[in-house]
Amino acid sequence: MISILVTGANGQLGKTIEELYKNNTLGLHFVFVSKTELDITNKALLESFFSKHAFNYCINCAAYTNVEQAEKTPEIAYKINSQGAKNLANVCLERKVTLIHISTDYVFDGEKTEPYKISDDTNPINEYGKSKLQGEHHIKAVLDNYFIIRTSWLYSKKHGNNFYKTILKKAKTEKELRITTDQKGVPTDTENLSRFTVELIKNNDKNFGLYHFCDENAMTWYDFAKSILIENKLLDNINLIKTDKFKTLALRPLYSVLSKKRE
Repeated sequence: MISILVTGANGQLGKTIEELYKNNTLGLHFVFVSKTELDITNKALLESFFSKHAFNYCINCAAYTNVEQAEKTPEIAYKINSQGAKNLANVCLERKVTLIHISTDYVFDGEKTEPYKISDDTNPINEYGKSKLQGEHHIKAVLDNYFIIRTSWLYSKKHGNNFYKTILKKAKTEKELRITTDQKGVPTDTENLSRFTVELIKNNDKNFGLYHFCDENAMTWYDFAKSILIENKLLDNINLIKTDKFKTLALRPLYSVLSKKRE
């Protein structure tokens, strides 16, 4: 039986993994812990928790993902996304646990016009992206046996707060939606990322290192909103308007499509 710890289990990805695999018959045993049950920024707590279990893998879904708030209180983002990742890496090294860490397309600056390769230089333009990149660096410095999976525009149709659910909510209460066309990426369903992640474990994959994973269709936020409304038969109920004037506190990559090819 392979034992797998999933941190950040109350987030949309953690909940999706639990929904898909908690009652599996794959010979995998999952332990799901939320932040209140296991705070990855507390190294002593991590060491104590890991000492009481014999994990083979740790899937780290714990992250600070509020991109706007990270600009105002970056210390919180760095504490979780950087120091927390470092703590996990060190404990995984001590306990011989393979770490699978979820990262982001926001480690790139968005100045390319073709999909970002794994080998491309990173250059995050907001505090969230910088904190996640620091986490990557810590893991690489500590571990040999790790998987870092960068993903993009992650959403769940069932869990968490995300663009997909926000559009559905607004479509039921507003007559008009203005959605930006100035950013392009690949919306990625948590179910697909969950399956990709667990496949690495099921296949006993030893090709450690950095991965990119996203779904197949690159689009703007406007395109994504339109596809959500069409899928839920709501497009006729709302006036969907393109805009390039959507202002945010945090700078966002204008282009963050990821290439999944490994070089």
